[in-house]
Amino acid sequence: YNHWRELKTDIAYQAIQRIRATGAEIRSQGPLLAHINDNADDWAKMWREQVRVGIIPYYMFVERDTGAQHYFEVPLARAYEIYRDAIKQVSGLARTARGPSMSAGPGKVEIQGVTEVNGEKVFVLRFIQGRNPDWVQRPFFAQYDETATWLNHLKPAFGEEKFFFEDEYNAMKPV
Repeated sequence: YNHWRELKTDIAYQAIQRIRATGAEIRSQGPLLAHINDNADDWAKMWREQVRVGIIPYYMFVERDTGAQHYFEVPLARAYEIYRDAIKQVSGLARTARGPSMSAGPGKVEIQGVTEVNGEKVFVLRFIQGRNPDWVQRPFFAQYDETATWLNHLKPAFGEEKFFFEDEYNAMKPV
């Protein structure tokens, strides 16, 4: 789902109930889209509505870096603010949604926060999934950049030349 209004039609509600009546569990994911759902209130309302109808909120994705995404992309710093402000508005039942996350080449990366370490403002990131399973759950840091919209726009923090996974990931790519 991209917006809470998609859940407010009779046909959507009936379809959800019919699927759930089979015993299936429904989890939702949706992209964060500028001009459509780029505010915390819409996400909070969508997650509350999903829980109400028996859907488990699962992922908030950052708009993929493909095609004509420029119209829809939201800077990562803003994406994190929207996620954080939305998650604060919902109960624990809806706090199952992870995000904001990017399905990038090296794996699925989640923005866990923005903080300051030794005077440097940074993004705190982690792999939810990785090309190498050893990368999963490993935190790493990128320089804060309020204009970056994708993983490859970020630079490693603390003066590092590259992220810990870059050499191994580059070796995995076909020549």
